[in-house]
Amino acid sequence: MSHWAAAELSHIDLGDIRRNRRLVQIVEDLASQPSVSVPQASRDAAALQGMYDFWKSRRVDANQIIKAHAQSTVSRMNEVQVVLAIQDTTEFNFTSHKKMAGLGHLDHGKCRGLKCHSVLAVTDTGTPLGLLHQKIWARDIDKIGQKHQRHLRSTSEKESQRWLDHLKATQATIPEGIRWVMVADREADIYDLFAEAEQLNSHFLVRATQDRQVKSTDPDVEDTAKLVATMQRLPPAGTSELFLCRHPKREARQAKLSIRFQTLDIQPPMTRAKKEDLKPIRLQVILAQEENPPEGEKAICWLLLTTLEVGNLEAALRTLRWYSYRWLIERYHFTLKSGCLIEELQLSTADRLERALATYAIVAWRLLWITYEARENPEQSCDTFLEAHEWQSLYCTIHKTSNPPLEPPTIRDAVRWIAQLGGFIGRKADGEPGVKTIWRGLRRLNDIAITWKVLRT
Repeated sequence: MSHWAAAELSHIDLGDIRRNRRLVQIVEDLASQPSVSVPQASRDAAALQGMYDFWKSRRVDANQIIKAHAQSTVSRMNEVQVVLAIQDTTEFNFTSHKKMAGLGHLDHGKCRGLKCHSVLAVTDTGTPLGLLHQKIWARDIDKIGQKHQRHLRSTSEKESQRWLDHLKATQATIPEGIRWVMVADREADIYDLFAEAEQLNSHFLVRATQDRQVKSTDPDVEDTAKLVATMQRLPPAGTSELFLCRHPKREARQAKLSIRFQTLDIQPPMTRAKKEDLKPIRLQVILAQEENPPEGEKAICWLLLTTLEVGNLEAALRTLRWYSYRWLIERYHFTLKSGCLIEELQLSTADRLERALATYAIVAWRLLWITYEARENPEQSCDTFLEAHEWQSLYCTIHKTSNPPLEPPTIRDAVRWIAQLGGFIGRKADGEPGVKTIWRGLRRLNDIAITWKVLRT
């Protein structure tokens, strides 16, 4: 785990080669032991002081760190057929840190912290490639309790403008010739986003939350109707089973869904249509609905809006599968909070937090990549992410032997052994290990590998 950071941050330019080297060392240390405190993760006292000085320095631009990582992310897209650019927003709660300056209010008005919007690039088979963008901001505490009259404000005056900004930024970042699709949850169901994508000629896949007025593309149908009722009147085009990942509100399970799809003209908001001369936008709509959910479970219902061509059941199922990978950005934010312990950082100002977040952002992606790469490419060698002394000590610890094999094991085996160190049992019904047991295992592996290297030397 110790030398990948130099390659990942090969494009970094913080204005001084010493700062560049310090960043690489910080990412290496944090990635080796992601779930421990900063003093525990630092290799020595000098490294600890260097880490705090780095986060304190105003000469360090957090955006440059994310940009350097994004360049490596783009380079990994060359062998990928389709890239899913998944957007989502989360918040970091620092309410208990009373003396931290520069924080804003969170969704709960009495809580203090920072908001974070990320764009995560993912392959069309579900492997995280890395971040493309990340924005951190603090809300104005003085505006708590004010009535904003949201319907009178334009999108550019609202926080929802971030969806449009990151769509344009992603379009500018991904090279021409690479097919990509923006994927987002219901918060991105914004007419202005649809119009922006149409102008940019870019694709999106968004879960609908508003029951909009729509009009059929059939010339014989003149009246407009509500979106949900229009889709539910259609006969199912077929059924499919979709595996639902474990969620805080449900266990993992298979869901049998009936699939409906239709091309519809989405009507603009009535309050703005005539005043701003807004036009309908033609989109493909997919309704995937669980007809008979298990007892006690809420039925799955996905209503998706997309610019992708959906002319048959196969295309609809492929689009649904792509949307199911949106869960990965929630796992990414979960890894930042619970795996990297962002909300436990004891820093005095929000700008220092932003620099720390930029370094941890790369660590969190790396953890997620290891988890899903082992599932998507299980037979490749583990030396893509472990050095010789790491996989040798891992093998010998798990197999209780002092003689490691001559060739490195597969990445799937290595990840499962790391997860075992973190508490993964590996029973037949357990499936593949998750990111949580992997970050716990990496913490133990770091100590084991260091001891192994010292003794062998």
